[in-house]
Amino acid sequence: MQIQVVKSKIHRVKVTGADLNYIGSITIDEALMEASNLVEGEKVAIVNINNGERLETYVIKGNRNSGEITLNGPAARKVQKGDIIIVIAYGIIDFEEAKTFKPALVFPNENDNSLT
Repeated sequence: MQIQVVKSKIHRVKVTGADLNYIGSITIDEALMEASNLVEGEKVAIVNINNGERLETYVIKGNRNSGEITLNGPAARKVQKGDIIIVIAYGIIDFEEAKTFKPALVFPNENDNSLT
């Protein structure tokens, strides 16, 4: 049997922009992507702590160490610049493997989205 588990999580990161006229997705600082084991194009769930909105989209790589977290396209209607969000990616793995699997969890600085 296989089950879905949390694979990656960026916990409490500040939205730096919302671009309604972009095609769609979330742009994430490349350093945050690497630390949380996310890859470009990966499906993610977004949870907005400020208003309770939940949505799904995919990741686009942002400039390294820029702190960028931008919701693009229709997702821009669900967030505002300055909102605090959680970015979650799930994976499907074998049930027995899930018992010992450890997700990549990142807790950036909420002021500037840095890893320090």
